Amino acid sequence: MITEVGAGLRSYTVDGRRILDGYGPEEACTGARGHSMIPWPNRIRGGRYTWAGKGLQLDLSEPEKLGAIHGLTRWAPWRYLEGAPNLAAFGYVLHACPGWDWVLDCHLEYTLDAEGLTVRTTVTNRSGTACPYATGAHPYLSVGTPTIDTAHCQVPGAVYLPVDDAGIPTGRRPVDGSLYDLRKRQPLGDRHIDVAYTQLRRDADGRARVRLVRGEGRAVTLWVGDAYPYIEVFTGDTLPEADRRRTGLGVEPMTCAPDAFNSGEGLITLEPGQTHQARWGIDPGVKEGTA
Repeated sequence: MITEVGAGLRSYTVDGRRILDGYGPEEACTGARGHSMIPWPNRIRGGRYTWAGKGLQLDLSEPEKLGAIHGLTRWAPWRYLEGAPNLAAFGYVLHACPGWDWVLDCHLEYTLDAEGLTVRTTVTNRSGTACPYATGAHPYLSVGTPTIDTAHCQVPGAVYLPVDDAGIPTGRRPVDGSLYDLRKRQPLGDRHIDVAYTQLRRDADGRARVRLVRGEGRAVTLWVGDAYPYIEVFTGDTLPEADRRRTGLGVEPMTCAPDAFNSGEGLITLEPGQTHQARWGIDPGVKEGTA
């Protein structure tokens, strides 16, 4: 189920199994569940950045941390462009607004096949000057457990980005010996995680995979293509709705690091007329030990 607002992924079920910790048809989206983030994922410190020598100030969409979070398109009404039994495509034109001087032609395409769900994000710069650009997505995976504490998880990141109280990276650290080391599958337990991983190990097909597993049952696997060098993992401990904390695992593909509009880490320069495309997806039924 995909919503008009933000062209967001509200729910995904397979044979009655809930693959995502989403939200109902009469509910508002909370915690960015299923949102796509354009033209940046995660946070910008103070909502401020400088581009081509000009300082810009975005609205503070996360006022409690004095930051701008998750881009400018997730609450916008997207247009339904085309569909088929296994495909739905949406479009939105992001015009200039406070803190953002450019026009982007944005497309999201959701496709279902025997391997699961694929999400393709395609964005073209329709402005006369180059702009900063990044994208991401914010699904919460579920394997049907009341909380994620009893689930097992595997994250293929060798480096994580520790953050300050505003959620802004303070550096890079290897995961070795830390609670963030999930390169081998293990129980999540009571780990509190809200950091980006990078230096992702990729499989022979070029995809990096995060896996959430229920005991010896089926694994839900989120994969990212090579356009995504970063994956944020969020255990949901700080969600404002107490009853939604740790009910799903946020696994967020990102083309850049948090605060990349200031640090430049992973930030894309999108030239006039240039198009950027990125793919990620979810395999809802890989049996543990077979992939």
